[in-house]
Amino acid sequence: MTQSHAPRIYLDYNASTPIAPEVAECMRQALEQPFGNPSSEHWAGRPAQEAVEKARGQVAGLLGCKPSEIVFTSGGSESNNYALKGIFFARRAHEVHIITTKIEHPAILNPCHFLERLGARVTYLPVDGFGQVNPEDVRRSINSNTVLISVMHANNEVGTVQPLAEISQIAREHGILFHSDAAQSVGKIPTRVKEIGVDLLSIAGHKFYGPKGVGALYIREGVQLEPLIHGAGHESGRRAGTENVLLDVGLGAACALAELWIGMESVRQLRDLFWSQLQERFGDRVVLNGHPAERLPNTLNVSFVGKLGSKILAGMEGVAASTGSACHSGSVELSAVLKAMKIPPTIGMGAIRFSLGRTTTRDEIVDTASLLSNAVSASL
Repeated sequence: MTQSHAPRIYLDYNASTPIAPEVAECMRQALEQPFGNPSSEHWAGRPAQEAVEKARGQVAGLLGCKPSEIVFTSGGSESNNYALKGIFFARRAHEVHIITTKIEHPAILNPCHFLERLGARVTYLPVDGFGQVNPEDVRRSINSNTVLISVMHANNEVGTVQPLAEISQIAREHGILFHSDAAQSVGKIPTRVKEIGVDLLSIAGHKFYGPKGVGALYIREGVQLEPLIHGAGHESGRRAGTENVLLDVGLGAACALAELWIGMESVRQLRDLFWSQLQERFGDRVVLNGHPAERLPNTLNVSFVGKLGSKILAGMEGVAASTGSACHSGSVELSAVLKAMKIPPTIGMGAIRFSLGRTTTRDEIVDTASLLSNAVSASL
């Protein structure tokens, strides 16, 4: 058997990031030291409780809120489910109306579909060709039963950043709670909850160099949610279950580290270099998907016109990236995001998302551009 010598280039950081060495070291210390139950008021439990509360403070520091406003969860999906279902069950004595968008992550859309089966009314707002929602569409969708507006901070596929401050103003004018799924934005762009103007905000550790299986939900002081998990009084009665000290410590360390990387200017420069190289090589045969300016600094979603993104990636051995379409029995199905943006199939079927990270190098970008040239030429 011949061994492949293809370079291993990881450009799928929006899917998941490696655990940062600093985070891993904090987790190793947590494995060795606070072994007691954080709820136990004795010598074995107190260090564990202190570790959890330190981590809570680190998350709060990144988001600019009080530690008491942070609830640890198992990740972004649970945080989103808790926000949506928690509001629904807390308000279900009346008719419940929720406003969201067509380009949300399935961790928002599927809970909304579930709540519709229980009687909720949900409005799914359209987006423009750049993937942005119009705040005035939000305003027009509000009615007397609207209890929650949920709009993601930045889209996971095309990276487009939403006008949350404008939407927040509209929500406040009408006394409506505002939630944002910030899984993709934390650690990349500022996510201070007061500046964004949210009442609820979801984060996921593995999207910014923390461990998988842990996240958090910011719940503004005074906001009441029905717990998603019932049991004992953990997390101030908001989420039952013994705290996961190891993962909570990892999330806290990742948040502390993320404060040093907000803006990701060096990553943005590499992304822009990548785009310029693609334009030089392919001209009008390559199209940018997403907003040209209001976009995550690490995300480049491009379409190769008339090509299949999956076939191009298949011809780039060693390069880890994602496509914006799925092949089924010889046909191509565009992602819900590209459909909502009204991207024509001849363009959308050739979509590939490249998402860069803190350790991405210039050589990797240059090599990927070269590999793309060969793969695009070879694809039918």
